[in-house]
Amino acid sequence: MNRRIFLGTGAASVLAAALTTRTQAAGGFEVTRTEQEWRAMLSALEYKVMRKEGTERAFTSPLNDEKRDGTFLCKGCDLPLYPSETKYESGTGWPSFWKPLDNAVETKADRKFFMVRTEVHCRRCGSHLGHIFDDGPEPTGERHCLNGVSLTFKPA
Repeated sequence: MNRRIFLGTGAASVLAAALTTRTQAAGGFEVTRTEQEWRAMLSALEYKVMRKEGTERAFTSPLNDEKRDGTFLCKGCDLPLYPSETKYESGTGWPSFWKPLDNAVETKADRKFFMVRTEVHCRRCGSHLGHIFDDGPEPTGERHCLNGVSLTFKPA
């Protein structure tokens, strides 16, 4: 690989990442808060997961066992995200869904840990929810593997 190809590929990667990432600082979200406001309203774990794209430990969220009819909302802004009809038991230890509500979430490439995954965020406040994998059930074949601390549940 020559230097020109290497530099061109690197510049294209940086540009692609910039175009696919919306940030609170850029004013890309309807609901924005300062870091201090987020820290005041969230626990340390919720802040780590929702604002710093962390992950809660598997099998620790009570929402993993939630079976009632209702809707799962974003803990950061109360936007309805996933209907209970699309929740299923994936065996992974995190609440899993095969489809979000329309216009509820956005995705971006997550290139951490030397792999590319699809990260899912609340489209209204940008809170990190989890990742999407292609090993879910029909009809979508997707598994939206979410952190329970990023969600609240509203029974029907």
